[in-house]
Amino acid sequence: MSESREYKGKIIKGVGGFYYVDTADRCFECRARGSFRSRKITPLVGDEVKISVSNVTQTGAIDEIMPRRNELLRPPVANVTQMAAVVSTTNPKPNLYLLDKVLASAEISGVEAIICVNKTDLDSGEELCEIYRRAGYSVIPLSAESGANIDDLKELLSGEVTVFAGNSGVGKSSLLNCITGDGRFETGEVSNRVDRGKHTTRHTELVPLDGGGYIIDTPGFGTLDISALSPENCAELFREFEKYTDKCRFGDCSHTAEPDCGVLKAVENGEISKSRYDSYVRLLNEIKKKR
Repeated sequence: MSESREYKGKIIKGVGGFYYVDTADRCFECRARGSFRSRKITPLVGDEVKISVSNVTQTGAIDEIMPRRNELLRPPVANVTQMAAVVSTTNPKPNLYLLDKVLASAEISGVEAIICVNKTDLDSGEELCEIYRRAGYSVIPLSAESGANIDDLKELLSGEVTVFAGNSGVGKSSLLNCITGDGRFETGEVSNRVDRGKHTTRHTELVPLDGGGYIIDTPGFGTLDISALSPENCAELFREFEKYTDKCRFGDCSHTAEPDCGVLKAVENGEISKSRYDSYVRLLNEIKKKR
């Protein structure tokens, strides 16, 4: 009889060098083979893997990582099909630049994003919703407190592998508890002094949904690695710019100060949100400083 059995599965959690792999049989605690370290490969939550499990200890080793469809660096997850960016209407007030950077990270990774506007029981957030609908995103107004539109959100998550990202205090964990119905996600109060919530998520974990699909909770707000970006491709991260860039006089237009710039005209005419454009300029300057 063989000393071990082989399985295919998905990494649903990684903590302290241990990886928990969900298979058709059960979930196994695994370590990664040393060869991954020598090749500077780190298994990620969401990876599809092949493992060998000891018949004696019932623990496993990750032997092979299947090719990834995509990979997010922050949070470190793989094979995501969509991102849900959570923002609150108030308490804390929306940080649109952080939200726009998360949306930019989704654009880079080729992951479709939906925007969850939470705490509509405190403020309708209509203006916030309109900004991102006009930018071409799916936006869903929600309230974890009242349960408004939670069923609509569940439909959007069905069959998908969705990573949730949101800065502390926006009610991300409360929304996830509404979705799963089991209270597994720890929630924290927003500090009145700093208008910021406590980080309650300690690790990245993939949670199966009753209706099919998975959700991934992430510690804190996902951020954008700009080290590989150039000023020339920054505008591509703002999807609503695309239909105006061919109206620029110059092919290498930076959309900041050039004459006859299609993007600047669209901002002036209210066709592109001023807050989205301000985020673009701020991100562009960040990229330039890094180079």
